[in-house]
Amino acid sequence: MSSDAEELTPAIVEQFLDKNEDFAKSYFERKATSSMVDQWMVSRSHRPGARGAMEVKRESLVKSNRAKSLMGSVTDLKLKTGLGKTEGSGKNWNPSDLESMDEKELFMELIRDIANELDINRLSHKILVNVSILTKADRCSLFLVRGKKEHRELVSKLFDVTSKSTLEESLRSEEDEISVPFGVGIAGAAAESGEAINIKDAYSDPRFNREIDKATGYKTHSILCMPIKSHDGEVVGVAQIINKKSKTHHFTEKDEEVFRNYLTFCGIGITNAQLFEISVQEYKRNQVLLQLAKGIFEEQSNLDQCVHNIMEEAQELLNCERCMVFLIDEASVKNNKGIVFSKAFDLHLGAEEGAANKSANTHWSMNSGIAALVATTGQALNIPDAYADSRFNPEADRECGFKTRSILCMPIFDREQRIVGVAQLLNKVDGKPFYDSDESLFEAFAIFCGLGIHNTMLYEQACKLLAKQSVAMEVLSYHATAQPNEVSRITSQKIRTAKEYEIYTFEFDDMKLTDDETLLASVRMFMELDILEIFHIKSETLFRWLLSVKKNYRPVTYHNWRHAFNVAQSMFTILTTGDLIKYFTEIECFALLVACLCHDLDHRGTNNAFQSKTESALAQLYGTSTMEHHHFDHCIMILNSEGNNIFSELSSDDYRRVIKLLEHAILSTDLALYFQKRGNFEKAVVEHDADWSSDSKKELLRAMMMTVCDVAAITKPWYIQESTAELVAGEFFEQGDIEREQLHSEPIAMMDRRKKDELPKMQVGFIDFICMPIYKLFYEFEEKMKPMYDGVVDNRKNWQALADKRQAEAKEREKGKEETTTQAKTNNNNNNKKSSDKPAETTTSPTPKKAEKKSSGHSNTKPSKKEKKSNICNIV
Repeated sequence: MSSDAEELTPAIVEQFLDKNEDFAKSYFERKATSSMVDQWMVSRSHRPGARGAMEVKRESLVKSNRAKSLMGSVTDLKLKTGLGKTEGSGKNWNPSDLESMDEKELFMELIRDIANELDINRLSHKILVNVSILTKADRCSLFLVRGKKEHRELVSKLFDVTSKSTLEESLRSEEDEISVPFGVGIAGAAAESGEAINIKDAYSDPRFNREIDKATGYKTHSILCMPIKSHDGEVVGVAQIINKKSKTHHFTEKDEEVFRNYLTFCGIGITNAQLFEISVQEYKRNQVLLQLAKGIFEEQSNLDQCVHNIMEEAQELLNCERCMVFLIDEASVKNNKGIVFSKAFDLHLGAEEGAANKSANTHWSMNSGIAALVATTGQALNIPDAYADSRFNPEADRECGFKTRSILCMPIFDREQRIVGVAQLLNKVDGKPFYDSDESLFEAFAIFCGLGIHNTMLYEQACKLLAKQSVAMEVLSYHATAQPNEVSRITSQKIRTAKEYEIYTFEFDDMKLTDDETLLASVRMFMELDILEIFHIKSETLFRWLLSVKKNYRPVTYHNWRHAFNVAQSMFTILTTGDLIKYFTEIECFALLVACLCHDLDHRGTNNAFQSKTESALAQLYGTSTMEHHHFDHCIMILNSEGNNIFSELSSDDYRRVIKLLEHAILSTDLALYFQKRGNFEKAVVEHDADWSSDSKKELLRAMMMTVCDVAAITKPWYIQESTAELVAGEFFEQGDIEREQLHSEPIAMMDRRKKDELPKMQVGFIDFICMPIYKLFYEFEEKMKPMYDGVVDNRKNWQALADKRQAEAKEREKGKEETTTQAKTNNNNNNKKSSDKPAETTTSPTPKKAEKKSSGHSNTKPSKKEKKSNICNIV
């Protein structure tokens, strides 16, 4: 090359290649390596164009039923590809080129034009442009088949394309695409029949929609509509051409033949393009699922957060209005009680962050409906029209104000292929049903969801085990079983008669006994019921167990060993003197007595609500009835300690039976359960026809007896009741002090030391809402229980009198304060008159006093019964 020759630059080379396409193609085929081809493919998939950089949108796109049937697992992450004006428009044919070709050459050239095109939109546009050239049609449209076989439809993104239209001008957005059901209109009829339709006069055909011409201002004369079929004869689309460029505007039989022949090759091209799109989208799908897996497994410490993350991803990717996840209650499955969901999560489109909590709007699906059906069968359900499906319960929509159109519901399996929950999607945002591609992708989500839930549950179980271990270590560090010398000392003492201990009386007073005597009296109760002989219990084992139980009660103000002993004595009395023993077997009486002695083991002087507030290890270990579960577990721990198992001589069946009786009896001391069961007990007593020998009624009776004995101090003589109430109040005030000082929160009235003068009034409320109803029922149930009912009535009178007295005293104090305030005001006014020119140093205004009186806690407004009950339940 000469020195003065033009310097060779990339621009010059590119210009040369553009002008010499054959050389460029030949050079690329000879020189390009496989890696260069791969890189070129990737760059083509991500190349920016007139519509900006390509964006991977998380939604289903490959909606062709044909493509889905070929791949089986189709997902559809739509590629919004940038489109240049010249790119994808077919060849820019020169009129001279067309005129120089005969019909066969033209046909083959147009086939070659689409043979290697793999982008479905560009391919569709090329087909329409080439069809327009071949048939001399004025306008062309292409519809592709989408949806399941029973709900197929024709969708067109390219409508009314001319031979000069560019792809950019013709391509409709997904929101503007035209959708036609099979069998509807001319295109729908051609798709359904699989045969061509040639209409010479469109306006004379009833299937033609004249509104289209009115909207566009275009006059349609003739229509030729032809189905596009795959190699196996299945319809994959419909091509439609309008108005032949001739005087008559009619399409001839020869036009039909040319059209049909060309569309045969088009069917192959469309199938190939869809397969290529599927392969690209499968790759994208896998990338998304890998990202999803990463996000899920990063959060495994909290089940709610893990499910929330999954729901957010599913809703975004599948573009639905609502995503729901239901978790199955394992206990219901084990007990063959059918499908019961323990938790439900609900995420609405556009909801604020953190809104996917357990929702009140999902209660309708907790035990019935589509979710329960899927959980039962283990089969996915895809319902395109919810209201047309008999399995859908429309009551759901009426309750929550939501309109359900389509449903996609999938079972969630753990790694052992057990169904642990159900995932459910409602309503595609675009108003269309869920496709097979959505179902396939959602199935992958359900798999990840199952793994995430399983791992999170394992983590939570591990945390519970750690919490349980922490509690056990704390207990073991504080408590110990009875020492041999203690056992020897107590066994050497004489056990007096039951009459001397007065254990048969309803008026029993434990303050007459020493601590050792309470142990001996406990042994006497077992002896009176012949428990030692019947169950072959060694006296040394019983003494050691009693000493260990006593030692495992903390020295709190009220819930200590003395309280447990009093509850056991009350149980012994109602069984014997109250004659309730006739309803139970020996082993049930044994279990009830043991349960009473153990029902408050290791009590800390604080209630369940306090454990929850402080997020103690006990609260983490037990979800409900926190302290009651702990008392039972502690009871089992003592029984399992060496030399303390008083049930060791029982058979295996009797052992399992007595442990179940123990657990039920101790958990029944939770007043929350008492309120749940009292109505059933009242109904059984009032109707007088209950079978008290049945297991269910005996279980109910035992639960009520535990409450009767637990609060039996309210039935004792006044001097015992008054002193006991002071002890209870003292323990409550101690918890209130902790809440105020350590938790920086105001305690409720019954725990507020500043309101100790209101104790009589609170005791009256306690009697009215908790005690009086149950003792009255037991009096109606068994007349020999009358002393307990009489005791409650007498103590209520005493507490009411004391409350009235306190109230009168409070009024007198208020009256004295008002008189003092009035006198001070009068004196101050006199002083002001004597020295009006001298500013007053102090003034007394009645306004603050009125405000003070209003907030002093002695308001004349009586609390409602509901408020009283709420306060009583909170404290007890």
